Amino acid sequence: MSPRNSPQKSPREDNDTMYELKIISQFAAAHQLREFEGECENLHGHNWKIEVTACGNSLEKNGLLIDFRVIKAATKKVLDGLDHKFLNELESFKDSNPSSENIARHIFKSLSRELNDETVRITKVTAWESDSACASYTAP
Repeated sequence: MSPRNSPQKSPREDNDTMYELKIISQFAAAHQLREFEGECENLHGHNWKIEVTACGNSLEKNGLLIDFRVIKAATKKVLDGLDHKFLNELESFKDSNPSSENIARHIFKSLSRELNDETVRITKVTAWESDSACASYTAP
């Protein structure tokens, strides 16, 4: 049988298949970068755009990796703790700079605890602080 006519594997049979979902959300907050020489040491704010990526290699019977609503609800819960706050005063940033890098890591770790299981895991969170600058934290 030629490769063109060979039977197609279903997603559950093909271990090389990787599904990737992404949701985008946002929050607004103020921060000051510590031990930074420049304007960002001053109190300022951003309207962060947050991208959350989840991956898995098999789908449920309904054809979904995970319902987008589940990812969105978990993300909203984490971002509600950051939205319209002075990030430097939050427990999560007491010992680390509330940089875009650390914000992405904080969101990644929070969502991983909430959503990761044997079929799906958070693989990347990107925090955009402007239209032209972002930082990502990815699964090790």
